[in-house]
Amino acid sequence: MKQNSKPKNRCPWAEGLHSLMTAYHDAEWGVPVHDDRKQFEFIILEGAQAGLSWSTVLNKRDAYRKAFSGFDPAEIARFRREKIKALLQNPGIIRNRLKVAAAVSNARAFLALQKEFGSFDAYIWRFVGGKPIQNRRKAMKDLPATSPESDALSADLKKRGFKFVGSTIVYAHMQATGMVNDHLIRCFRHQECAALASVSASKT
Repeated sequence: MKQNSKPKNRCPWAEGLHSLMTAYHDAEWGVPVHDDRKQFEFIILEGAQAGLSWSTVLNKRDAYRKAFSGFDPAEIARFRREKIKALLQNPGIIRNRLKVAAAVSNARAFLALQKEFGSFDAYIWRFVGGKPIQNRRKAMKDLPATSPESDALSADLKKRGFKFVGSTIVYAHMQATGMVNDHLIRCFRHQECAALASVSASKT
């Protein structure tokens, strides 16, 4: 009879019965992202999360993907008043007028950045020197809400017209997209994400 494998050590926020949170932690959180559309997806989702739990956003992620044209910034930038009005009637997403409007205006600002830098990837990774910051956190209390890098990135995004990009939201974005590795050192994903750092650096 096959014995059960030893349970994996995870960051505390990913433990428990919420399968979406566990799957997200194990496969996505902390993995360096160099795909512009994926970066934009997280800009929308992190902005939508403001004041809410991440599990709430994950539960609505598929609905967001359908409502926001597969997170295509070029498509979203063309949304007009009637489209925004329709989105605010969609029960599958977070129906906050400011957040929905921000997704549209952020798409336009995102396209402007792509045009200026060649890609959003080339723009955003400059704020961490082109490679993931490898932290060695021992406990959840050691995780900061912001960092000097998120402060700088937040200020620059705001200057370029982005909304819902305060430093706390931006730091969460950096964690999600692997710009920083904030898995606790006892978490099995810490070393796995650290191993991706050299691969990430070669892409910037």
